[in-house]
Amino acid sequence: MSHNYFDVYYKVGENPTFCYRSGNTVYEEMLYSGTLLSNGWNGAGYPLDVLACMPTRPDHKRYQEPFAFNIELEGQSLDFCLDFVDFYTEKSDENIKATLVLKSRIKPVTIKVITVLDGTQMLTRYYEIENNSSAPMCLSRLTLLGGALEETETERFTLSRDVEKFYSVGYFADDRWGNEGKFTWADLKSEVTSIDTRFGRNRFRHPIVMLRNNLTGKIWFAQLGWSGGCRFTFDYDAKPENGDTYLTFKAEIMSHNPMYIIAPEEKFVTPELHIGMVQGDFDTAVYEMHSHIRKTVLNLPEADPSALLVGAGMGAEHDMSVETSKTYIDRFCEMGGEVFIVDAGWECPPDRQTEWSDFTGTNVANPERYPNGITELADYCHQKGMKFGLWSDIESLGRLCRNYTEHPEWRAPNVYGEPSHRLIDLTNPQAAEYMETTLARLIEDYKLDLLRIDYNTDYKEYFNIRDTGTGIPECLTMRYFKAVYGIYERLKKRFPNVVFENCAGGGGRTDLGMMKSFNHTWVSDNQCAPQSVMITNGITVALPPERVDRLFAGMNSHKFGSLDLQMRNTMLTHMSINVISPVTAPMNEVQLDFVKHSVQLYKDFIRPFLYKAKTFHHTPDVAETFTEGFSALEVASPDGERGALAAFNLSGTNETVRKIRLKGADGSKQYEVTLDNNNEKFVISGRELKYEGINIYIPASLSSELVLYKEI
Repeated sequence: MSHNYFDVYYKVGENPTFCYRSGNTVYEEMLYSGTLLSNGWNGAGYPLDVLACMPTRPDHKRYQEPFAFNIELEGQSLDFCLDFVDFYTEKSDENIKATLVLKSRIKPVTIKVITVLDGTQMLTRYYEIENNSSAPMCLSRLTLLGGALEETETERFTLSRDVEKFYSVGYFADDRWGNEGKFTWADLKSEVTSIDTRFGRNRFRHPIVMLRNNLTGKIWFAQLGWSGGCRFTFDYDAKPENGDTYLTFKAEIMSHNPMYIIAPEEKFVTPELHIGMVQGDFDTAVYEMHSHIRKTVLNLPEADPSALLVGAGMGAEHDMSVETSKTYIDRFCEMGGEVFIVDAGWECPPDRQTEWSDFTGTNVANPERYPNGITELADYCHQKGMKFGLWSDIESLGRLCRNYTEHPEWRAPNVYGEPSHRLIDLTNPQAAEYMETTLARLIEDYKLDLLRIDYNTDYKEYFNIRDTGTGIPECLTMRYFKAVYGIYERLKKRFPNVVFENCAGGGGRTDLGMMKSFNHTWVSDNQCAPQSVMITNGITVALPPERVDRLFAGMNSHKFGSLDLQMRNTMLTHMSINVISPVTAPMNEVQLDFVKHSVQLYKDFIRPFLYKAKTFHHTPDVAETFTEGFSALEVASPDGERGALAAFNLSGTNETVRKIRLKGADGSKQYEVTLDNNNEKFVISGRELKYEGINIYIPASLSSELVLYKEI
């Protein structure tokens, strides 16, 4: 699909209509009797009133809440009694931004409904809410998009009355640490179904949802660009005895209420929702989502991910002495590492690095551990031609750092009024200034080429309550994350050549809102097969592969699986490596040769196109992957010139021969294919490679094969 068409079709009249078209995706809204209604979607490019006298729109009178948004201020819903003020568009070569201006008759409030189209089959939606009064207003409900998705006359497509097989919902089925990326498909029940993250459920669930109409081949996909509480809800009204189904959707921000106090004359800008649809398969939906993310969302020039430097580092799992660090720098350099990262433990005295969480917030390299300063390691890296990076959990205060006791007011209060165990209240201007100036100091004083930001905070910690000066206690989540986003954006622009790497206890904060100022992100601390393969497979649905950090060796990834499986789980993402022997033992030359070979393949063959690659999930449902004992992920250059596929046998399988079709191949080309296990090479037509497939051999459970193909 080419990404070059975007347009807004604005139809004036008694009930003005706003038809948003991007690629072949069409979404329409109507202002009807003072309410903004969702009129539905089309995935083939047609406005919903292409037949002027017979528009193909859902019947909004069937639904209790057909509204395109829900905004509640001072306990009153502003979904009703809205007056049209203006509608205008701003167009560039890259996108079109449409703004619908509405005024409430219930409250002195102006609402701007803002929609951005970029030519991909995904759009961006957010709002500007202006308080036109002289008193503060409590925001207690915020739905960024809602209303009807579609109505389906099922008798046109099937005689079945099994209504709970008509739709499938795709989401990350687990919200616990170490289970990030557990993407699965489930039947949509004829009921209200909600998927929560970071408020009703834990934070290790990326805020994404997909919906597939199994009768008509449509797929919707949405992500909330927000690090706080989120909820996706489907209301599926279908009865087996009836022929029609009715489906509505909501994407909501969740927190304690009020979630934000809008000050007099303040213009409050909401988080963003990114939503789209295709008439096509899963891979097409993922490609459109990745294209939108690359073009419109994660497009800060300073946070360009294309360098894809091979990261290597050490933390509290080692003694972290200067001598050991230098030995590992030498070894990483030999293995092909390009940036050495000192992880958690650098603030701790010798032999206490495993207590790093208590020392977090010290923000000074421990002088006993680094008697000549930590810049001794930075200088050593630079002499070796490597870059130098440092970890920081800057948003936390450990109990042994000075500011924990000297600034108790910096520790955010929880809902019971108790000070947080560690979370800094960044709605406090002094605390926010401390964080920003400290990070700048670390970058400058310690000669950093990379800054790794961790966030080891329980999600309940940041749903805290405080009066920010209005006399009304409010949930601080909204203010907290807006402060976080601003700090990292300013720092990234100030230090454009420093790589910013995001981390949050693994993958606890991978959302598009957080990622805007970061080059790439750590997506999980669970590196043990087979779960590690599942995580890579799943999270590359939500994020383009060049944004996803995966690790070879380290963090116990050596415990299970073959050496090749452990390595290849990193090779289609942003590669990170760790040590393969303790400092007191020489490296195994056979093992080292394989590592060097794989890293070089990554640099020479995969990395040059990965930042723009199409991603193909041959096993898109993790539950099925574990049942079948097989997983395969493919990346390919958009022009089909080359590609790579990593195939994995998981636990308990005895099947050694697998047939693979290379989805990224071009049927009109000829290719040289390499099977990396035995360096087998052969020439084959693109048509045979793509539509008939090839057999590959995977010798056992928890082992793999890497398939490389390039045009000749």
